Amino acid sequence: MKNYNNTKASHFYVVGLNYKKADAEMRGKFSLTDEAKSNLLEDALLEGIPSIMAISTCNRTELYGFAEHPFQLISLLCKHSNGTVDDFQRVAYVHKNNEAVAHLFKVGTGMDSQILGDFEIISQVKNGFITARQKGLTNNYFERLVNSVIQASKRIKNETEISTGATSVSFASVHYILNNVENINEKNILLFGTGKIGRNTCENLVKHTKNNQITLINRTKDKAQKIAGKFNLIVKDYADLQAEIQNTDVLIVATGAQNPTIDKELLNLKKPLLILDLSIPKNVNANVLELPEVQLIHLDTLSQMTDDTLEKRKQYVPQAMAIIEEIKAEFITWTQARKFAPTINALKAKLEEIKQNELNYQKKKIENFDQDQAEIITNRIIQKITTHFANHLKNEETEVDESIELIEKVFQLATLQNE
Repeated sequence: MKNYNNTKASHFYVVGLNYKKADAEMRGKFSLTDEAKSNLLEDALLEGIPSIMAISTCNRTELYGFAEHPFQLISLLCKHSNGTVDDFQRVAYVHKNNEAVAHLFKVGTGMDSQILGDFEIISQVKNGFITARQKGLTNNYFERLVNSVIQASKRIKNETEISTGATSVSFASVHYILNNVENINEKNILLFGTGKIGRNTCENLVKHTKNNQITLINRTKDKAQKIAGKFNLIVKDYADLQAEIQNTDVLIVATGAQNPTIDKELLNLKKPLLILDLSIPKNVNANVLELPEVQLIHLDTLSQMTDDTLEKRKQYVPQAMAIIEEIKAEFITWTQARKFAPTINALKAKLEEIKQNELNYQKKKIENFDQDQAEIITNRIIQKITTHFANHLKNEETEVDESIELIEKVFQLATLQNE
């Protein structure tokens, strides 16, 4: 595990893009599969990047890590996705040091989610960190930061009502169906894809529609069967997809593929069909809209919809942000202490050296010199001096790096540490 203290030239960055400026098509370009994330981390190791974590969801793709310049991270992202540097410059963002820390707190607690209070994102943060740690790409700073974000997420969930009700794309899709499809309990519903979003959608469908005509199809049938067994649903083979689409009224696509899995050629419709595409990149080809029977809704549209529950949730944002600020302040204090502790220790050693030289000199010069009393007095003075410096470095308004450099220069601590 690399140590941040050994990479003084590095800064902590987040580079990425999200739903705020990048539409679904652009987010699709930069999305990272599990294989791509693994390859990206391997390349980061080869390039000497000490710590890095990758997150890629339907709403965002981000890299958090230490680098001498953010372009090191940007180039890795572009290399392992279908996005370009030009694309990145148009829609993406870069945050550095404390701004990057603040961003991760907002992301991990659902405050930056497309649907406010979506707590599914914290599992993505956890998984991203675990994967990075397995490859030796984390350090104490990173671990402390992620643990602090997890702590904030738990406290917000437990101490506020911002998580009241379901808060996810899967819930939004079911909410849309309930509001726009008449007699939904009598309709045929087909869920294609049983990844995380698919599973959550399935659970919400069963819970809210009271429909027992829900069919699941997945390329790997046993995954669909596991979910179906839990909810007593129907499972069909992937080979039956086209036939099942003809019989369905609502098709929910959550396949998570890199290319469209549903297009016009697959549809041979005899009745109207509502298609909800919950995938990034989009898994439903826009050419389905050439068929007059088709209505296509993408997750971006779903995420923009608000209801009374979401409006009520906004009332708890100040309370959630106060929790974030409290835990973030504790983390910043820890990082500052961690940064200046070696300097304070070196200063104390320097003052001890000065003290000892002076006591030795006075002992020879003064008859009946009280060594013990002098030790007590000078030790208290050293303690008070080092405490003053430590309090200065802890102050939020202090430029820590500049102050450390000045202290080391004045007391020649760099020379002392090197000897």
